[in-house]
Amino acid sequence: MKSKVYFSREISPAKLIELYEVLGRKAEGKVAVKLSTGEPGGHNFLQPALIGDLVRKLNGTIVECNTAYGGGRADTESHLKAAADHGFTAIAPVEIMDAEGEAELPVAGGKHLKVDIVGKGYLKYDFTVVLSHFKGHQMGGFGGAIKNISIGIASSAGKAWIHTCGQQRKINWRELPEQEDFLEAMAEAAKAVADHCGEKILYINVANRLSVDCDCNAHPEEPKMGDIGILSSLDPVALDRACTDLVRSSDDPGKRHLIERIDSRKGMHTLDWAEQLGMGSQEYELIEL
Repeated sequence: MKSKVYFSREISPAKLIELYEVLGRKAEGKVAVKLSTGEPGGHNFLQPALIGDLVRKLNGTIVECNTAYGGGRADTESHLKAAADHGFTAIAPVEIMDAEGEAELPVAGGKHLKVDIVGKGYLKYDFTVVLSHFKGHQMGGFGGAIKNISIGIASSAGKAWIHTCGQQRKINWRELPEQEDFLEAMAEAAKAVADHCGEKILYINVANRLSVDCDCNAHPEEPKMGDIGILSSLDPVALDRACTDLVRSSDDPGKRHLIERIDSRKGMHTLDWAEQLGMGSQEYELIEL
């Protein structure tokens, strides 16, 4: 059977809750809501006014890990300040999961990674709601559910581990592996998280503010195309593929900027590799609400 991906063109707090509920998988216990708190200076990240009702309904904790590239979220104190400045601490507790160390999750079937290095705090959560802002990305081509659970749940050193395909815990930006290898390592790290969670995870992508740049960019380019909507699935591969398909099928002429970013970075290879690892399928049924 094809994976089900649910879709609404309306972007609102009520629709976000509906897209969660239609999945039929209740987030119970101690719930981690994984999203990007956004680099200081940026403004495309998911707004607390949009996501607040859902996060409160879940009694969730917003979780993040520190960055590996410097900037305004490279240490816990600065990261929590950014989260507060962007309004996230007003809607829920925020935890920087690598503040007290790291943990390793095994990677089954990986070519580049044997382990994924995550924030130690992640292990205390019973359920993960992956709430991603779908947009472009300067290295991965696009950022969606798979990037959010790979780079996003990795500790600062774990991010470097992914970027260097399991070779280093610090990044030398002048000596990076081949692009396809990095994308494969990212998918492998995501697989480790998905395997760790089993059925205690679900995925929601909000495709708005479709900049070619990530929310980790302090000065992202303004979006050239209009918003698409909210999508949700239990299959992260199908979900990310549906988002890229909706970009490509849009009649918005501004889409060419985002498509160029995705394809110039060979972004679709991430989904090919994730599918090969058994994370999900690029064959899906899109169900519009």
